[in-house]
Amino acid sequence: MIRVLVADDQVLIRAGVAALLRAAPGVEVVGEAADGEEAVRLAAEHLPDVILMDIRMPGVSGITATERILGAAAETGGPVPRVVVLTTFDLDEYVYAALRAGASGFLLKDTPPQRLLSAIATVAGGDMLFAPSVTRRLVEAYARRPAAPAPEPDGPESLQALTARELEVLRHTAKGLSNPEIAERLVISEATVKTHLNRTMTKLGLCSRAQAVVLAYETGLVTPGAR
Repeated sequence: MIRVLVADDQVLIRAGVAALLRAAPGVEVVGEAADGEEAVRLAAEHLPDVILMDIRMPGVSGITATERILGAAAETGGPVPRVVVLTTFDLDEYVYAALRAGASGFLLKDTPPQRLLSAIATVAGGDMLFAPSVTRRLVEAYARRPAAPAPEPDGPESLQALTARELEVLRHTAKGLSNPEIAERLVISEATVKTHLNRTMTKLGLCSRAQAVVLAYETGLVTPGAR
C-alpha cells in the first residue's frame, strides 16, 4: 500500500483527490491537510510515502511545508516522503522554488485521474514525476532570470567534492538525459550512473534529482540552452 497525504486549502479539490485515491487499489489516504502547518503535523504523525502538496495555501505555504517536512526527516533519519507539488500553471515560479526545496516533481490540478494515480506510483518507486526533458525546460526558463550571487568556492553548494565522472553524470542529467541515455553516452552501466548520481546528491546534501539539476545550472556547470 502507498500511503498518501493530501494537502490543499480548497476543500472541494482536497476532498475530490482524497476520494479518488481511496477508491484506487494499492493506495491508502492517511490524512487530509487544509494548510501547510497541518501538513507538517500530519506528515510527522502518519509518515506518508507520498504527499500531494498544494503550493499556495494560507499561513505556511506548500514550499515552506515541504522544506520543513523533508528537513525533519533528514534530521531524524526516518523515512523521507516524496513530495509532489500541485499547481495551476506548468511554469509557475513557485514550482521552481518547490523543486529547490526537495519536491520530487509537480502535477497540474487538471491532471486526469489515471495520470495522478500513475504519478503517485512513480514517485513512490523513487523516480521523478516528469521526464528529464520537462525538467530541463522548467529549469532553463528560470535559469534565464537574474542570477543569484555565486556561492563561495568552499561553500556547501560547491562542486569541488565531486569526481570527474560524477561531474559528467551531473552535467548530462542537467541537460535532460535519462539514466539509460547517460549510460550509453559514457559507456557505463545504468546501475553505475545511479551510483554516481546518488553519491553526488549525498556529497552536495541534495534530496532529489531535481535539486541536482537546479544546482548544475546555478553553479554554471550547465548553461541555459546547452545541449
